[in-house]
Amino acid sequence: MKTKLISFFLMISLSTVALATDKYTENMQKYIAQVYTAQTFEQLQSVTNALDRIAQAEPTRWEPLYYSAFGNLMTAVRQQEGSKKDQYLDLALASIEKAKKLVPGESEVIALEGFVHMIRVTVDPATRGQQFSGLAMQTFGKAVQLNPDNPRALSLMAQMQMGTARFFNAPVTEACGTAKLALEKFYSFTNDNLLAPRWGKEMTEELLTSCK
Repeated sequence: MKTKLISFFLMISLSTVALATDKYTENMQKYIAQVYTAQTFEQLQSVTNALDRIAQAEPTRWEPLYYSAFGNLMTAVRQQEGSKKDQYLDLALASIEKAKKLVPGESEVIALEGFVHMIRVTVDPATRGQQFSGLAMQTFGKAVQLNPDNPRALSLMAQMQMGTARFFNAPVTEACGTAKLALEKFYSFTNDNLLAPRWGKEMTEELLTSCK
């Protein structure tokens, strides 16, 4: 009887964990969709705040931190004032640093870190270009090294290569080659994680149109 009771409570415990996991995934999928489709500053802030709350409630999960960083990064992109861009980029980087501690070898997190560095350049290209362009390329290179099939890492690298080539009025052959490879990876890349990043394909296609 004691053995049966232990088995019974073990089954309840496992079922509770499964339900909790499903609830986490369900909530995350809802907020990921929102962060991808947010059109206004208010919408981005609302979903980013919700993701921050999930990150606090789920301290062993990297996905809420990733998408919180993504939300703050997208907010920074929409800002016109440099100081405000930096403010949201700082928030994004703080979440990324926490995620890196949980999954130090996750290519997606490293690629997003490089994205932050790339947007830093846009605040003041004349004074920041050398420092943050180099840092972005170094970080994208690390992301690709961790996972050569990661299309977002390749796409962001192509964006950086394109920007650098145009700044120096140089050929964009390398950037276009990287973008083409990135698009190929978008069609072949798979990930069993239901919450893995899916963005970037349209951005890559748009970049490739400038190569024609």
